Amino acid sequence: MKIDGMTKSYGIIGWPVKHSLSPRFQMHFLQQARCNAAYLPFAVAPDLLAPAMEGLWALGVQGFNVTVPHKESVFQMVDADADARLIGAVNTVRRAESGWQATNTDWLGFKAVIDGLNVDIEGRQVLLFGAGGTARAALRALADLRPGAVHICNRSSERLAALLASARDAYPELNCQPLSWRQSEVREVSADSSLLMNTTTIGLNTNQDFPFVLNGSGAAIDAVYQPDGATAFVRAAMASGRRSVDGLPMLIAQGAASFAWWHDCDSPDCNRTLDYMQQSLGRDRVGLPGWKEGA
Repeated sequence: MKIDGMTKSYGIIGWPVKHSLSPRFQMHFLQQARCNAAYLPFAVAPDLLAPAMEGLWALGVQGFNVTVPHKESVFQMVDADADARLIGAVNTVRRAESGWQATNTDWLGFKAVIDGLNVDIEGRQVLLFGAGGTARAALRALADLRPGAVHICNRSSERLAALLASARDAYPELNCQPLSWRQSEVREVSADSSLLMNTTTIGLNTNQDFPFVLNGSGAAIDAVYQPDGATAFVRAAMASGRRSVDGLPMLIAQGAASFAWWHDCDSPDCNRTLDYMQQSLGRDRVGLPGWKEGA
């Protein structure tokens, strides 16, 4: 690419952010669209978030993604749209004359991967691990897909209670049930669930194992990703024979939605981008049947 005085800047903020794959595929999107722009990672410590937001504005940054641990904090600093308000967190911010505007495309990423896995969850059980901003995005996606029940399992009972209260207000038609952080209960519910979803940070550390043995058949989606795709949750889900994907497809799908929102254009082809990323990472090809026509 050529950098000149007209090059626009985009990026991602997080702590840490050095592991992020977003710059790799977002630059791929930019090159495919022939945009004179660059996408950079910005490591922002939590205590420096407010001045960092001011600095991004002062430097003329046009838009940026938000990853852990800033999604809920940035929500308080921007003009958030309806999806972001439902979720209570943002992952995509853009510059506007009035200031920073924000949305949340994580839920679109989850929905795209569920569709891509061809898993039908209408009237069936889902088991969701986690109660943070990413879990809220997962619930936004699930609300469109009408499962019979969503069992939510989280280490902190206080955060779980807060998520359940929020979900019941936002999605009264969605049957959300608490699940204790215990192997016996996880074993029973996972056996009857068509879809398992992990939105915790377990697996960001490559030396971690998932704390539960998982049962049953169906599909599993991890929001965490690793270069080889073998996250702790994916390993546990595959041990039960489930079709499992790490967070790479979801990351690409939400990133494509972010790109389209920033540039007011059609979403890039997620299927081709998944192939490109898997090849560049040296990963085995994992396809999503529902994406074969391009998504």
